[in-house]
Amino acid sequence: MAKLRVGVIGCSGIGTTHASGLVGLQNVELAAGCDFVQSTLDAFKAKYQDNWDNISLYTNHQEMLAAENLDIVTVATSDHRHADLVVDAANAGVKGIFCEKPMATNVEDADRMLEATNKNGTILSIDHTRRWQPLWRRTRDEIVGGGQIGDVVYVIGTLSGGRAMLFRNGTHCVDAICYFADSDPEWVSAELEDGYEDYSEYKGDGGHNPSTEPSAHGYIHFANGVRGYYAGGPKTSQSGFRAEIVGTNGYILISDRGATIHQGDSVESIETPSWEITGIPAGVQELVKLVAEGGEPVSPGTEGYKVVQIIIGFLTSQQQDNGKVKLPLPRG
Repeated sequence: MAKLRVGVIGCSGIGTTHASGLVGLQNVELAAGCDFVQSTLDAFKAKYQDNWDNISLYTNHQEMLAAENLDIVTVATSDHRHADLVVDAANAGVKGIFCEKPMATNVEDADRMLEATNKNGTILSIDHTRRWQPLWRRTRDEIVGGGQIGDVVYVIGTLSGGRAMLFRNGTHCVDAICYFADSDPEWVSAELEDGYEDYSEYKGDGGHNPSTEPSAHGYIHFANGVRGYYAGGPKTSQSGFRAEIVGTNGYILISDRGATIHQGDSVESIETPSWEITGIPAGVQELVKLVAEGGEPVSPGTEGYKVVQIIIGFLTSQQQDNGKVKLPLPRG
């Protein structure tokens, strides 16, 4: 059986992490890498030379897509550069795309991405990484899904530190709320960080400089009755990320360091399952398996789309005197 051919777009740190998920898979060939910077391409090829000795290098993604007959593409470029790459890859006939978060920085781009992948039958997976972390997966699927805290009533996502910008790690926090709410967001309201009152659309630099985009506090009303509370910032405090999932029979506190169930006076730790591969590499491996065997990703484009809608809804609410903004937002 022919090996699945993979191309990576964006070959620096995160791109190399994408590629690391392919190492050891017998049904995969890392065929190509694409990046603007030649030295980054050279380092990428050198890193994986022992695994694949014939990696082609490109500085133009269209040339790579035209020449390489790829089955899978991973996208690891800046926060605001994903849409055209995903659309072009889907239109080129690739079967699966693993795209960095956020899916997009405006609703129009997210719409284009979903339309292209749906039209071409392309599996789209968005890197909201905690969906491939064993503690978060077990807490959601077994503990919450198993009814151990009763019905979920509300979810609080808390994020602080230098990466607490909305489109940077804010997208992870919003997705964590959606992950446990397990429903469609119907409306939001929010206020942005002081000094960003007129921030109505993405003006960031790809997630590098914290001053280019705000943190925020927001409220999310889900169709199933769950309520989401997004506490984002300040960006100047110590970095932190956690979620509180409150049910009718107890609550859970979870962070990347651990998780506990609280019921009455009882506090019980949630054990982290042992996985050989976690995080981004696990997400890439999941996509390879889906392309080979079929199925649905744990972090599909439709879930990434919810996050974009909510974040843009927060910006819109700020411009409407912090008022109620119905979702999905009207298409431009």
